[in-house]
Amino acid sequence: MSNFTTFQVNRSQYNETELDTGNIDDSDIEAGQVLLHVDRFAFTANNITYAIVGDDMKYWDFFPGSKDKGIIPVWGFADVAVSRCEGIDVGQRFYGYYPMSTHLLVEPHQVSASGFIDGQQHRQSLSKIYNQYISCANDPIYHQETEAIQMLLRPLFTTSFLLDDFLTKNEFFGADTIVLTSASSKTALGLAFSLEVNREKGSHCCDIIGLTSKSNVGFLSGLGCYDRVLSYEDYAALDSQKASVLVDFAGNGSLLGQLHQHLSMLKYSCLVGVSHWDQRSGLPDKLAGPAPQMFFAPSHAEQRLREWGSTVFQSKLGAVWAEFVGFVQSWMRVVEDFGPEAVEQVYLEALNGQLKPAKGYILSLWNSRT
Repeated sequence: MSNFTTFQVNRSQYNETELDTGNIDDSDIEAGQVLLHVDRFAFTANNITYAIVGDDMKYWDFFPGSKDKGIIPVWGFADVAVSRCEGIDVGQRFYGYYPMSTHLLVEPHQVSASGFIDGQQHRQSLSKIYNQYISCANDPIYHQETEAIQMLLRPLFTTSFLLDDFLTKNEFFGADTIVLTSASSKTALGLAFSLEVNREKGSHCCDIIGLTSKSNVGFLSGLGCYDRVLSYEDYAALDSQKASVLVDFAGNGSLLGQLHQHLSMLKYSCLVGVSHWDQRSGLPDKLAGPAPQMFFAPSHAEQRLREWGSTVFQSKLGAVWAEFVGFVQSWMRVVEDFGPEAVEQVYLEALNGQLKPAKGYILSLWNSRT
């Protein structure tokens, strides 16, 4: 018998949370199923994005909640507690996409030494990249001592890598400047880092400019991946006559409208995240410049996987990832906490935009590390 705890949020009032608790009888686990014990997971502003666009992007569908409640997906590690599936053993550790819960029941398909795909019926129509569970024993990126960095940044940096590839493929739409909003978010930092590294290799010559809150300007300016960092209030200091690409991670409609109006040579506007959840409205009735385009990382990943193949894709990603880990370890402090109260506290801080960019949060609904 296993006791489970799941953290749920109100899908229309995100600051309302509740715990769903109960029991799982091991004898009820059927042939072909595996019960995973969710050990730890990362929580960042990106998880708030999963909630905000949960209906449009089907993030709520991965781990259905009860009634009007939703379970926000997170990236983390889990161990096999019970296995009724050939090829998967009790104690195996897997990296992947999990609910904010102590357990996850899966139906492994395409089982191999590298991992499996969760084949549950309700996940069949969802993006395959989120249904993969990678065996730590055979993952070239995995190192036990850097689990926290992997949880915090592997999925975000994959989006950063794909964004960089997308911009490069499109020759930066003829721009001289790339402007990133919510520049302190981990995905924006990953993109800025990738752009700076690849600029040194001669792939482009664009200036990289970050927009952030006043309190983060000094911190970001010292990292070396932005050529210039401005506070949101100082956006007018951007050169309006330079051909620009805007990559918006903030989801602030009012700010987006102001930037479109100011950047008269805006070549492309890319929407990635919704970090400022409570300011996603406010777009002007008529938006100047090109219509913003949503960037959905899984779609671009699947396209590149078809074109490059998995081996080349992972090789390209892994090469830049190794450099990024070294960069991040020089300034980020990992904060670990356990139990439902700690999870709720960090969740609410993220919801209200209060997470510090120099910290990475690793959480667990268990009351202590198991």
